[in-house]
Amino acid sequence: MHTLMHEKRQNLPVSILASIRARKNRGAGVHSAHDRSTGMLIASYNVHKCVGVDRKFDPARISHVIREIGADVIALQEADSRFGERRGLLDLGWMERETGLFPVPITGAARAHGWHGNVIFFREGLVRDVHQVNLPGLEPRGALMTELELKDGSTLRIIAAHLGLLNRSRHQQARMILDILGSRAEQPTVLMGDLNEWRLGDRSALNTLATVFGLPAAVPSFPSRLPVLALDRIMANRPGLIDTVHTHDTPLARLASDHLPIKAVVKVGMLPAEEGRAV
Repeated sequence: MHTLMHEKRQNLPVSILASIRARKNRGAGVHSAHDRSTGMLIASYNVHKCVGVDRKFDPARISHVIREIGADVIALQEADSRFGERRGLLDLGWMERETGLFPVPITGAARAHGWHGNVIFFREGLVRDVHQVNLPGLEPRGALMTELELKDGSTLRIIAAHLGLLNRSRHQQARMILDILGSRAEQPTVLMGDLNEWRLGDRSALNTLATVFGLPAAVPSFPSRLPVLALDRIMANRPGLIDTVHTHDTPLARLASDHLPIKAVVKVGMLPAEEGRAV
């Protein structure tokens, strides 16, 4: 026990040192356009209610970062105002014109983009199902689950989630997500979002999710100016479904929100038959 606690104390300082070293090599953050022949690009981005690290409310910056990423599917967190009628904070018309992305429709929130701040945008395909989930806990948290029928006829289930700040709540929320999945037909599924969990071990909600999704790659994305904590995750229920997770680390992304976006390529329809089974 003493050794384990000592290791946990060391994790954060070690990650800070690694981030400082990596910062020297960040450069201009130039990125290239995604080659769609390699698969479908997905991304997750906590947009911090469109308030940047300079404390300025600027939805246009967020929209431009989303355009930079060029994802085929992107899950956003904190895309709506938190209180009152939860008004959406992005210009959906601009998003459609400039990025070709469309929001997955929700019900019961006339002026919001998503469900409890979670919104899924997609480029092409058909929305076959949408499930809005109220997650348990002291804070108002939610998840948005949708099934997309893709151009090649394959189906991909996307779960966009933003888990709570309290450890107990995160465990409850993770279990609810798994319970809902267990009641549905098995199919390729990606869970992505701000899970607010950087630790591993028995007290981590990631340990609960690992029973279906495995342990996700830890890619530091917070805070955006000096990423230390891997709060944002992309994880899949099948081995080989997603490739390496990366941050979208550009000068604009470092400024527009306190989180960097993360992204990965999905190989739906490209897996060998023996890799297509559930974990």
